[in-house]
Amino acid sequence: MKMKRLTITRARAREILRAAARNKIVVVGDIMLDQFIWGAVSRISPEAPVPVVDFREESFMPGGAANVARNLAALRVPAELMGVTGADGSGAALKSLLKESEIGCKGLLVDPARLTSVKTRIVAGQQQVVRIDRESRSELDRRIIARILDRIRREAGIAAVIVGDYGKGVVTQELVHGLRGICRRRGIWLSMDPKPVHQVDISGLSLITPNRKETFELARLADETSGNGQPLEDAALMGAAEKLLAQLSPALLLITLGEHGMLLCQRHQKPLHIPTVAKEVFDVSGAGDTVIATFTLAVAGGASPLEAAVLSNHAAGVVVGKVGTATASVEELLDSF
Repeated sequence: MKMKRLTITRARAREILRAAARNKIVVVGDIMLDQFIWGAVSRISPEAPVPVVDFREESFMPGGAANVARNLAALRVPAELMGVTGADGSGAALKSLLKESEIGCKGLLVDPARLTSVKTRIVAGQQQVVRIDRESRSELDRRIIARILDRIRREAGIAAVIVGDYGKGVVTQELVHGLRGICRRRGIWLSMDPKPVHQVDISGLSLITPNRKETFELARLADETSGNGQPLEDAALMGAAEKLLAQLSPALLLITLGEHGMLLCQRHQKPLHIPTVAKEVFDVSGAGDTVIATFTLAVAGGASPLEAAVLSNHAAGVVVGKVGTATASVEELLDSF
């Protein structure tokens, strides 16, 4: 494939997905349960100037790092999830949902001192009205981190590891340092969607996937604009990307840019802008999870960095056209080409 051609064929996409399905990917990080309360608004409350939502139904989905694993499973890639839940009903419900999606849960540990993270979204029509968070944010006990790392060391046949950091305390410096060492020794690909709120050394990873805001925060630079839709002509964004490549030395830097697509950066190579293929955007919840999952499985399936970026861009285009935390199936992804 010519590097200047920013697409791949449907046949090549199918070939990558088939190869990826023969690999096991481990996801480790902050696990949560996404609750959606669906309803309709027809009046304003007489008690306060707020809408009254008439309840219609509720649904539950795996969220956070669990949604990354769910995206892998939806594309028929074996996924093993490692992290922590609380000893509560939400944790039990989450584990049940994961088993329904055929996601491996033997690395899912229970910490009675923590709450299972639950994000409750109240949605009227297709508009999110409010979100309620119930969670623990303190750093995970070092003994539990050691147990997670030990499980990963004993896990055979891992092609890649994805770190899902959502700022809930599971992703610590000790965890990142341990994962980096394990993956380097065993030649395992290591991806991470970083959260700049953490002062964690994330240098030397295979892939990092910050969005525009996170890119500037990681680079400790001010973003004077929101971009003009032409990333390659955006001097501030190019400067932030160059700084991250120099300071963190990732093999690949993939900056997600919402409606402007994504920017693929490598040291000593010109950045590549992959425009979005999304036709309709209903909900961007979890789109970053889809990107990092699809990119990583594609690389594990033998794709080049550009092919992986194109495939993940198409997968994101599928999920933002759905309401709620969503995934793309193999058929939906192939149909997008």
